[in-house]
Amino acid sequence: MARALMFQGTGSDVGKSLIVAGLARAFTLRGLKVRPFKPQNMSNNAAVTADGGEIGRAQALQARAAQVRASVHMNPVLLKPQGETGAQVVVQGQVHGTAKAAAYQSLKPTLMPAVLDSFARLKGEADLVLVEGAGSASEVNLRAADIANMGFARAADVPVVLIGDIDRGGVIASLAGTKAVIDPADAAMIRGFIVNRFRGDPALFASGMDLIARLTGWEALGLVPHFPDAARLPAEDALALSAPPPPKAGARLRIAVPILPHVSNFDDLDPLDAEPGVEVRRVRPHESLPLDTDLVLLIGSKATIADLTALKAGGLHHDILAFARRGGAVMGLCGGYQMLGQTIADPEGVEGEARIARGLGLLDVHTVLAGEKRLEEVRGTAEGAPFHGYEMHMGATHGADCERPFGHLADGRPEGARSASGRVAGTYVHGLFASDAFRAAVLGWLGGAGGGIAYEDGVEATLDALAAHLATHLDLDRLLALAR
Repeated sequence: MARALMFQGTGSDVGKSLIVAGLARAFTLRGLKVRPFKPQNMSNNAAVTADGGEIGRAQALQARAAQVRASVHMNPVLLKPQGETGAQVVVQGQVHGTAKAAAYQSLKPTLMPAVLDSFARLKGEADLVLVEGAGSASEVNLRAADIANMGFARAADVPVVLIGDIDRGGVIASLAGTKAVIDPADAAMIRGFIVNRFRGDPALFASGMDLIARLTGWEALGLVPHFPDAARLPAEDALALSAPPPPKAGARLRIAVPILPHVSNFDDLDPLDAEPGVEVRRVRPHESLPLDTDLVLLIGSKATIADLTALKAGGLHHDILAFARRGGAVMGLCGGYQMLGQTIADPEGVEGEARIARGLGLLDVHTVLAGEKRLEEVRGTAEGAPFHGYEMHMGATHGADCERPFGHLADGRPEGARSASGRVAGTYVHGLFASDAFRAAVLGWLGGAGGGIAYEDGVEATLDALAAHLATHLDLDRLLALAR
């Protein structure tokens, strides 16, 4: 059976996911069979697994770092916020139902058996399981029914390392304060702490590390400097959208992406962000479409009708329609594809009340949100180039423009739709732009050059660099000794 070590945080976005990914690659390079695990995650940035389910994007990246295919057991409980109905609850890769926040607190204890089952499965096939907590370890108001942090650590008897983020300030108080507020039996599970995202001379914080150790009684396991290349890895938290990339000098193509309240799978943008000649501009619904836009790209949504309503309420849809009338190129991915059609019907109330919404009308198609959720890795061709990606959606889209498919899947099935002018297209396939040849074809169609980077190779190189970074600043042997 594998040993295990859990990494919890003093708050959200302190770098837990990145540290687990880097350690997964570092220990894998040492010859260990490593598996990532997160008992409960909340994210609309999800990935399709080889065993036909879905998990949080961070666990898919961690699986890649460990050089294994992603499995539903790496993230047995996934919460996907979806507007009026609260959150969709995904258990071991499949939709379990929906629940609002208060109801979910009652549901959580019933999910612990699935969490422990998945954890046991991973331990049975690995040498080391690296476990990631969720949010903050100090949320004592949620401790009674917890399955994500100390509730799991105690149930599975997994030692914990606590991570604090010095970049956001108050790291001494956040680490010492965690010790002060959590139950003593929970505090006893914590074996040490890591201070992440340090900038400057490490010697200046040596006394800070000593002080935290004295105040908590926990071992100081490392001061990790800021890793600037983290931006090259797929992000999971929508907080990443609040700090968009800076403008690119000399960019030849400009892609405008509406950022709507329930945006999902926004890592579809990462390969475009990585292109040196492309500037991806995040546009809020109340803002105007930049006049020099070359492509409007509508990406996925966990609540398509609600996001379509937000787009119209902000007025941005007027700019998009005017842009399309002038011959501008518009593309929709998954929920964005649905928004481009004539209507979106939700007869079963999948996203809230049963209703029909009028779309943007740029494609002659109609969508019905119903049926089983489609979760499948796919390959095919579009724009004369091969692509690989995945589908993750409920419902089906039909109409006259589907007779002009966006592309074809490997088995010959037509996929997506295209307008008569050819300037508007929609597809259900996520991850398209990670395919270098397809991305180059689209950018070439828009009149720019692309495909000069090998995106997937860049992700691999960044994971190797992250592993080396952590190996320099953390004692891997000590971490391995703490695991059990």
